[in-house]
Amino acid sequence: MISFLPLGGADEIGANCYYLNINGNGIILDCGMHPRKTGFESLPDYNLIENFTVDHVLISHAHQDHLSSLPFLVKRHPYIHITTTPQTRAISELTLHNSVSILKKEIGEDENFEVYSHDEVDLLIKTIDYKAYNEKFDLTGYLHNDQSKVQCTFYDAGHILGSASILLENQEKKIFYTGDINLTNQTLISGGNIPKTKVDTLILETTYGATDSNLLNSWEDESLRLAKEMNTIFTNGGSVLIPVFALGKIQEMLATIWQQIQKGRIAPVDIYTGGIGRKISRIYDYNRYVVNMIDPEFELSNIPVKDINEVEDTNEFFKQPCIVLASSGMMIPGTASFNLARTWLNRKNTAIFTVGYMDPETPGYIITNAKRGDKIRMTGFSEANEVKCEIRNFRFSAHAKREDLISIVKKLKPEKVILVHGESEAIDWMGAEILKLFPVKRVHAAKPGKEIVF
Repeated sequence: MISFLPLGGADEIGANCYYLNINGNGIILDCGMHPRKTGFESLPDYNLIENFTVDHVLISHAHQDHLSSLPFLVKRHPYIHITTTPQTRAISELTLHNSVSILKKEIGEDENFEVYSHDEVDLLIKTIDYKAYNEKFDLTGYLHNDQSKVQCTFYDAGHILGSASILLENQEKKIFYTGDINLTNQTLISGGNIPKTKVDTLILETTYGATDSNLLNSWEDESLRLAKEMNTIFTNGGSVLIPVFALGKIQEMLATIWQQIQKGRIAPVDIYTGGIGRKISRIYDYNRYVVNMIDPEFELSNIPVKDINEVEDTNEFFKQPCIVLASSGMMIPGTASFNLARTWLNRKNTAIFTVGYMDPETPGYIITNAKRGDKIRMTGFSEANEVKCEIRNFRFSAHAKREDLISIVKKLKPEKVILVHGESEAIDWMGAEILKLFPVKRVHAAKPGKEIVF
């Protein structure tokens, strides 16, 4: 028997975590934390599998919503075997240590919620096994019988460095988990690929399921639009703030901006970055010949940047036009981008450029949907302030368009599809479209705590 139990992130983009039991072999796909929640609310519901067999955890990539609750899982299941790609393992060391600092700041001295330590992260990283793309390996369950033996293969998901989609094979059954997948090229990372085989069950992300693809330009077209808008701001003596995720988006945007500067499409100005994003960029450079990069000769370390953390007075950003890349991408309260956005909003001739998905309940979403002259509250507790800067929204997507998601269904020909990682509108659109176009036996909209038996 095969069963699928979402522990989090099923019907939203949150604490992604899914438990598969394949004939007694307990496998967890991802173990994230919700990016805009704190404490126990940010975690997957691990109580649901308290008395279950848990043999393996497979990490698709190192974003917070897919990785950051791994130490909490290991505390509950200390003998679990952890496997990911070499690149995700390397990045995880940085992001998990960063999570320790963030959690301690958010939680404080809450005795009911024990935050993992830097020492625990060091020990955890040593236990993580890693496998290259397209390398088939065995996942042996506690029961050690032929029925529970699973073979696993990672495929390049094209989302960020090291991101993987996961194929699981058990006897004659094949299950494919897309993770966060992107089939089109970015500036650094090439589009992902999928198995050339039919699968029985497809676990499919739906991030852009509700988004009209006509609103999503190609990466190159969006780069040209970005260059044009930037030059308009610079001509008026203003600076541009770009909220970005420290993993993936900051590397892609830095490369995109630099390429446009080199081509003469953006005026040469100072670029500020900082924090963990710069360390992750080194891992991108180190792996540029190992994974399928667009241009392996290109190195992020060759781009001249200034350290945002060395700027003591924010007025420094406005003395002459510049570009500031700061995390987090959704401007979560307490982050550098949130604090800088409050300053930018009060400055004429400046601009905030958003470049990706915004959770509807984040300050980033509020800013994305605002325009100059509006009065907005960045949080429910803040005063309403007039927007004095320009706001421009761009879609540099690292997730597949909905037509690309449909193409995955077409190529893999699954009998069952389980829809995850999306808002309700996105899941509804994908489900209806799949049922209309393909002879699948069943489409499931995954819900946390609701088991699906194959």
